[in-house]
Amino acid sequence: MIQSLYQRLSLTISTVLFIILISFVTWTQCVSEVSRSQAEQKLHLGLAEHLANDNPLLKQGVYDYKALESLFHTLMVLGPSFEFYFVDPSGKLVTYSAKPGDVKKQSVDLRPLLQLIEEPHNLPIFGDDPRSFDQQKIFSVAPVYNNDTLQGYLYVIIGSSAYDSIFTQISSSDHLFQHSAGLLILVIILLFVAVLLFRYITSPLKQLGDFIHKAEEAKFNLTELTMPQWSNSDNEVHQLGNSVNQMLVTINQQMAQLTELDSQRRQLLAHLSHDLRTPLASLQGYLELIEKQHAKPEQQMHYLQVALKNCTQLKSLIDQIFELAHLESGHANVQFEVFNLGELIYDILAKFALKTEQANITLTVQPKTFDAQVYSDIAKLERVLTNLIDNAIRHMPSGGNITIEVSEHNKQYALAVRDTGLGINAKELPYIFEARYKASNSQGCKKTHAGLGLAITSRLIRLLKSEIKVDSELGKGTEFTFAVRKATDALN
Repeated sequence: MIQSLYQRLSLTISTVLFIILISFVTWTQCVSEVSRSQAEQKLHLGLAEHLANDNPLLKQGVYDYKALESLFHTLMVLGPSFEFYFVDPSGKLVTYSAKPGDVKKQSVDLRPLLQLIEEPHNLPIFGDDPRSFDQQKIFSVAPVYNNDTLQGYLYVIIGSSAYDSIFTQISSSDHLFQHSAGLLILVIILLFVAVLLFRYITSPLKQLGDFIHKAEEAKFNLTELTMPQWSNSDNEVHQLGNSVNQMLVTINQQMAQLTELDSQRRQLLAHLSHDLRTPLASLQGYLELIEKQHAKPEQQMHYLQVALKNCTQLKSLIDQIFELAHLESGHANVQFEVFNLGELIYDILAKFALKTEQANITLTVQPKTFDAQVYSDIAKLERVLTNLIDNAIRHMPSGGNITIEVSEHNKQYALAVRDTGLGINAKELPYIFEARYKASNSQGCKKTHAGLGLAITSRLIRLLKSEIKVDSELGKGTEFTFAVRKATDALN
């Protein structure tokens, strides 16, 4: 069964070439036959008229048909490629040069004869051949009159049966056979060359198809494959090959990224499982103490407070997990609007007033008063600043200072959240925005923080079409900076 493109193309083109060759030969023969007939008829167009004018038997009218038949035989001997017939005005054969047994029709159609007499320039014109029931041949014709009375027509067939027989023998001669054989060999050579050319043209396609099949078997793992090298020419197949190579490289990169992301998700799940299990176990333990022991009311109140604290921490962690999952799913909606940045910052500071007072931390804004109209998502920007401030408090010793600084830069406002805390180790800086990261210098209960706050902040910043940067030094503090667009420039 023919399956490859090369085989299909070779068979198709060979068949098309063969049909074209047969059609061309047939058309050439037809054109040659018509041209030959036209030339011979034009050459002998006046033959019948000259015979009629030069022969007394015809010039003065036909009286002796036997003598006319003898004349036809004599003329046929002199010109064996002609056949002579005398036809009466109705088309019936009166006498002729052929043997009686050779003539199969006793009458001919007069319409071609009259057409040749009236329109001798419209050649070739074919008339009936009395030796055949259906064959037609070129001819010469002349009317024969007796005084003014039409007696009939001198009908001369050009190309007698003897002539046709000799021509057939010549056509089937060895010389003609050699020429035909030569033409056939030439056609076979051309077909062979065409097949080789198609093989050359389609070989890159076969190479590309084999490579793609191997890539499928190897599950597109390039480490198990050797990619073919394609030139940078204008050849479409080579361009397609380069595109396939690039596509496979991209697929491998994406598969590697997916594998890495899957590994990170597994690690994150393991960390989160531990972080979820810790407050849950503590919550369960204190609730069991309350149920089984007959403690004093003061002890029961203490157990309830600790259980509530663990419950709050558990809820906070679960909320962060859901928020991060929502952001990573790509379904988070962003609603940009114009609002006053200063009012938002002071509203956030009010939420942390009690917490910073209890931790003996100073929270300030620079400059204290400013009018900054920005174009952003107010809810997500509030979440970003809340996360950064909360993160700074957790990494801040008593007596520290947190500053929110707003400055104007071209078409944006730059926001910086700066603290005087412990700082972050330089080796940890590249990883602080990863979901599984948990700083080694956080204050308080480390077991209750999975490090999701900065991961959520980083993704929120990207949704706000900005970029967050961090600068930190151990023992001196940390600074997070990002920018928001001005309302006047964003809306223009």
